[in-house]
Amino acid sequence: MSSAGILHADLDCFYAAVEQRDDPRLRGRPVIVGEGVVLTASYEARAHGVRTAMSTSQARALCPGAVVVQSRMAAYSEASRAVFDIFRETTPLVEGLSVDEAFLDVNGLRRLVGEPVEIARALRGRVRDEVGLPISVGVARTKYLAKVASAVSKPDGLLVVEPDDEVAFLHPLDVRRLWGVGPVTAAKLHERGLRTVGDVAAVPEAALVAMLGPATGRHLHALARNVDPRSVTPGKRRSSIGAQRALGRRPRSRAELDATLLALVERVTERLRGGRRVGRTVTLRLRHADLSRETRSRTLLAATDRTDVVLAAARDLLDDRWPHLREAGCTLIGITVSDLAPADAVQLTLDLDGHDRRTLDHTLDAVRDRFGGSAVTRASLLGQSRGAAVPMLPDPVHDA
Repeated sequence: MSSAGILHADLDCFYAAVEQRDDPRLRGRPVIVGEGVVLTASYEARAHGVRTAMSTSQARALCPGAVVVQSRMAAYSEASRAVFDIFRETTPLVEGLSVDEAFLDVNGLRRLVGEPVEIARALRGRVRDEVGLPISVGVARTKYLAKVASAVSKPDGLLVVEPDDEVAFLHPLDVRRLWGVGPVTAAKLHERGLRTVGDVAAVPEAALVAMLGPATGRHLHALARNVDPRSVTPGKRRSSIGAQRALGRRPRSRAELDATLLALVERVTERLRGGRRVGRTVTLRLRHADLSRETRSRTLLAATDRTDVVLAAARDLLDDRWPHLREAGCTLIGITVSDLAPADAVQLTLDLDGHDRRTLDHTLDAVRDRFGGSAVTRASLLGQSRGAAVPMLPDPVHDA
């Protein structure tokens, strides 16, 4: 059995921690980042029940003493880059999951640097001293268990799970610690009396498949037994690019949802073009007033990065769901483009009128890149915010 040599490093309450770092008056106080909708909250605010994606009015009611600050995405991106520089100076085997978390494989550094726990301590110290942020680290034999360990160690902690202790650590945990178990799956497991990871581990795979479907059943059967053969994969290109926006609980008109949809599609296709990627599958994600979720997808005939093509598919998906949304409400809307491929491999096509519609997209990209994201916008979006441009990991560009 291999030893514990995979680290999962996760910055604590990332946006709020950056705000508390940069403004000493906020330290130790409940902080909410985001106006209208909570993007994140400090641990002091979370202790009062404040959670991501709830309205700020609801958050204020739960925590009247909270300080609400506007998001500063440029500051968060800068902090993320500084932390990832430390990750990559620690080991070349870094797999980023988001702007504030990554896996690091340090198995090969024992003779040169020291044991994984020593490396984890040094990494946490560097992030604290050089970037000024708290970070939690889990150390384990598998990626899944390292991620669980970092979550259990929060806030600002370090937890090592040695191979001999894996079952004793994992099996008493709540089923919601299983990667991919959300409210719906947890409810199904609870209905059958399965409340801990150990309970799930005791169920035969065939029974879990019958209960949850082939993909989820097999996935949870493996994780409950800590079977996770995945290696840390540095430089891995993302398989999809998406954006979402929380809308709050106020009812939204079809025109309002369409404006939000356009802003999201613009953001996604702008990222596609910036990364020289094209995609074929457009997915619409919705969250209703009762917090239930649904997704709808459409696969295009050809991969594209064109805003008008992706928008047309997204609008069709939204039109199909609009009758239901009028009754169920819509508190979050998201768009993802997947089945990505290099843009250079796709031949550009012209519209029937002889004009390449991509020219407009690239012109908008160039102006925003030079003068800022708000320098130019489409007429239908005048007077409306594009929403917070959440930082994202850079997508490594692979030369052909």
